[in-house]
Amino acid sequence: MTTTNRKVAFLVDFDNVATDVIEQALQMAFKDYEAVHIRRAYCNAEQAQNHQAFLKRLGLRAIVNLAIGKNSTDIAMAVDAIDLAITEKPDVIVLVSSDSDFAPLVLRLREKGAWLRGFGQQGKTGDGVIQIYDQFNELAHDSGRSAPRAATKREPARKSAAARPAAKKTAAPAKAAAPSPKPTPAPTAAPAAAPRTAAAPKPLPAPSPVDANVAAAREINAVLAVLPKLADGQWHDLGAAAKVLKDAGLLAKSAASTKLFRKHPQAFQLQPAKQPNQVRFGHG
Repeated sequence: MTTTNRKVAFLVDFDNVATDVIEQALQMAFKDYEAVHIRRAYCNAEQAQNHQAFLKRLGLRAIVNLAIGKNSTDIAMAVDAIDLAITEKPDVIVLVSSDSDFAPLVLRLREKGAWLRGFGQQGKTGDGVIQIYDQFNELAHDSGRSAPRAATKREPARKSAAARPAAKKTAAPAKAAAPSPKPTPAPTAAPAAAPRTAAAPKPLPAPSPVDANVAAAREINAVLAVLPKLADGQWHDLGAAAKVLKDAGLLAKSAASTKLFRKHPQAFQLQPAKQPNQVRFGHG
């Protein structure tokens, strides 16, 4: 299928990125695919009212979320994206967001046959976000210039100044020896300094929220890699899933699998609540 024949869906997490980043992303999508058929921006009523002119100019359909609560807009966008993948079957789905919480959504959309392109705002996007997409670009806010980063490529670490070999210096010509100064009387001995005690080691800094999100996305991906059947959204036997996780080394032999799944309530659901015996991916 040629680029011009691809059906493209362009979905924007309006809470997460600046308007100029959204416009840059849409321009790049037009440049790469020549058409963007489905264009939606997920926002609240106030954002839709304040950015009417912007949304109309870019041809973005505002999907207004009236629910109040944490991540309510993200959930609305995820539900709509799954519905589009099933009903409209786009070849390319573009998600404009720097949020690592969309990792399970990206995996599910890919299983539906879509090719996933991501755009994020430079300085807000972690490596864990970039790795889950087929292609990802970071866009600089207020600069009009993009800083593309491919999902499968990583920048090599730069050597620190301490690790660099010192430059060779040319020997300076020898100077004539200066006359030795007159000896000065030795100063009186100072009292011996008290022995120094070793400084206590500083505690390690607490992990940042970005690091925690990256670690969570990687753990979810690792679970789905050894339990691919979970990605169908159906209920599966918890005991069988636990055995696979233990055999793969993702779960200690004596550990309970419920603890692992409950670490990621945004990705996994257990039933019944008190003594679960089934697990599924997503919230169906």
